[in-house]
Amino acid sequence: MALTRAVADYKSIAANKKEEEGLRKRNQELERELKESREREEQMRKELQKMWERLRVAEEAEERLCSQMGELEAESVNQARAYNAHIISLMDQLSKANVLVDNHRSPAPISIL
Repeated sequence: MALTRAVADYKSIAANKKEEEGLRKRNQELERELKESREREEQMRKELQKMWERLRVAEEAEERLCSQMGELEAESVNQARAYNAHIISLMDQLSKANVLVDNHRSPAPISIL
């Protein structure tokens, strides 16, 4: 009876050691997975930070471009107004010149020969 009890205790100890070893392995796997997960999380955090920085730079560039475009638009309107005023001035000069030509026509044709 003592022998069977010893064998039972030995089997129980062996089973406990196997279970303990299995738990150690599982614990190591979980710790490794946790470490990898934290590394991935840190990498994603760094990538997110880079993306935020790129977004900030892009938004600043957009603001500068919008400002420059507004300035160019205002300049083009001013140039168009100046050009239009110049055209009107030239038309006025041409009209006055036509009036002078019409008023001072000689009755006889001029021959250049």
